[in-house]
Amino acid sequence: MSRKSSSRAYELDVLRGVAMIFVIFMHVSWDLRYAFGLAECNYLLAPWFEGLMHPFFLVVFVSVSGVCCTFSRNNIIRGLKLLIVALLLTAGSLFATYILHFEFLVIFNVLHLLTCGIFIYALIAHIEKKHQVSPKLVNALMGFAGIFAIILGGTISEFNFKVDSPLLIPTGIMMSSTPAMDDYMPLFPWIGVFMVGAVIGRVCYAEKKTLIPPKRDITRRITAPFEFIGRHSLVIYIVHQPLVMGILYLISMVVK
Repeated sequence: MSRKSSSRAYELDVLRGVAMIFVIFMHVSWDLRYAFGLAECNYLLAPWFEGLMHPFFLVVFVSVSGVCCTFSRNNIIRGLKLLIVALLLTAGSLFATYILHFEFLVIFNVLHLLTCGIFIYALIAHIEKKHQVSPKLVNALMGFAGIFAIILGGTISEFNFKVDSPLLIPTGIMMSSTPAMDDYMPLFPWIGVFMVGAVIGRVCYAEKKTLIPPKRDITRRITAPFEFIGRHSLVIYIVHQPLVMGILYLISMVVK
């Protein structure tokens, strides 16, 4: 969101910041468990974590990203920037996996997902403006499509191993040739979560302003760190994983 502080929906930054902290926590736990063999992080496979905490915070992060998409003045530029970052991440993971033999293959993760969501929303907004389509109709169609994508995500496993094309990796359909991937977030159901978030943004933030008065009280001081992380979530997302891995590697060398 590129807005002045007086109208910026800071509550969205706070939500995204909280979700980002969970993402960092999850990645640290994953590295400790699978890269460094720390058995204490087995909670990653516990039902309460895998079935509740993990999807909850991902839903918050992706849906808030959908809401923020409706604030942007130029989603094409945003999408292109994110596409470049996503492709660089994939290229770097390919190098790390097949050249350095460090298993960290990222083909389609949250950055790729958000890139697709931003471009889809940009296309919808362009058609809406060009053909003067009723915003209420657009909201209804987007909401229906989003819910359908979420439902499809729960049933798409029925197509597993019935087709074998790498082009289907983004969909979530598993194939015999599907490589082991890190941080995998397929289009279904997650593009549906993004679209529902965009509808929420169009309805609840039609005036492109915060829903909470920007008072400088104790609450704002408490939430300020989360707000900062939310505003800079993309940079933090890109930097935190190699930084965490470097720190953990140095610690492992010291304690050996």
